[in-house]
Parts: sequence; C-alpha cells; structure tokens
Amino acid sequence: MNPSRQPVPPSGLRVLVVDDERPALDELAYLLSRDARVGGVLTCDSATEALRLLRETEVDAVFLDISMPGLTGLEMAQVLARFRTPPPIVFVTAHEQHAVEAFELAAVDYVLKPVREDRLAEAVRRVVEGAAPAPATSDEQIAVELGGVTRFVNRRDITHVEAQGDYVRLHVGPVSHLLRAPLSQLEAEWGDAGFVRIHRSLLVALAHIDEVRMDQGRCTVVVDGAELTVSRRHTRALREMLLKRRAQP
Repeated sequence: MNPSRQPVPPSGLRVLVVDDERPALDELAYLLSRDARVGGVLTCDSATEALRLLRETEVDAVFLDISMPGLTGLEMAQVLARFRTPPPIVFVTAHEQHAVEAFELAAVDYVLKPVREDRLAEAVRRVVEGAAPAPATSDEQIAVELGGVTRFVNRRDITHVEAQGDYVRLHVGPVSHLLRAPLSQLEAEWGDAGFVRIHRSLLVALAHIDEVRMDQGRCTVVVDGAELTVSRRHTRALREMLLKRRAQP
C-alpha cells in the first residue's frame, strides 16, 4: 500500500507512523494529528514501504510498531541506525518484553498499546526535547563520617544507594559510606541528578548503569560490577527513564 498523508499545517513535526494493522495505524495517526506540535503525519503499513519512503522523504520522528510481518520494527530500527541522520524512533507496541532491545537501539520512547492520548503526548514531548541539550545539573558534595572524620563525597561518583534502617549506604566504587537520611528523601532530592528507585531499598545513578538484563520477565541492572535486582513495580519507570536519558544528546 502506498504511504498516505494527513494535511500538513504550516509548522510542526512531520512524523511517520508504521503499523501493519489498519485500525491501529489510523488511530495513532489521528491522535498524533490532534497534537499541536505535530504538523504532518505520514503512514505506512509495512516496514519495507516505510524504508522506501524514508530514503526519499525526511521526517522528524518515526512511530513504529514492533510485531509486523516481514521486516519487524526492531529490524527496521537497525536499518535506520545506519542512516546518516537517523530519525528519532518511538516504539508503539503491545509487547512489553522488547523494551531492553528498544533501549539498545536508542529509541526515544516505548509506548504500550492501547495508546492513551496523554501518554502519546509525553512521547511527542520527548521527541521535541531530544533536539535540545539537557540542562546541566550542578554537582553536590555529600558530607559523610568516617572514623570520626568528616569527608566529602561527590554525588556524581555515587553509583547506588542502599537503605539500611535509619541510614542509607552510599556506594562509591569499592568504598561505601553511611549517611543518616531516609531513602525517600534522597529519591526526592536527587531525582533531577539522575537517581532513580529500582527497589524499595535501592536507588541507582542512571549514569553508572553499565547493563540492563532481562531474564524471563526478571529485570536486573549492572552497576560498577554489581548486579542489582529491579522490582516489577519499578521496571517500567526505570525503562522509561533510561530511554529518556538515551534520547538526550
């Protein structure tokens, strides 16, 4: 089927929607056309047709299904990664288990079907903001006690934080320090610095995550050689934070 195109306002993002199921394709195109930041919507019902279109037409983002006959969405994303200027990709799928692969392909976002309009608006926001440098966050020095001496630890060097009763343990490479503070307080205060809760007793610094592993629905992250378990409750939030960070230049 030839690609179709929605009316294009004078300005706004030009996006391409790729999905082999016509009802899902039409619904996603309609929702995107309602977003004031979107100026035009192209649609294709196969990855092969979409690649042919993208060799001739520039778009600002691709909203891509994963499970499609022939070339899958993940395979298409691998092809797009070899483009001189790859367009940002937002995966839109009913299958949550491909999130790690999407992250490895530098996807901007990973939206689960059925698609809510507010969730899609968040994906568009990530596409828009992905073109701008992330705001710099100032580093902070944390005062810790060690053998009766107060030392200062740079927050950027902390890999993860572990709750221990009324204290938290700050991990800095092979060394750790106790700090009297609730984990919930650090979660609130350090969120803008890239710390995210992965378990009721753990915060990790996104910048220090070396690997994300999925095994039969169980998610873990590797931080400075340590493999830490991500609770099911926090898996989706972690995935979205990693995708957002990966999208930032």
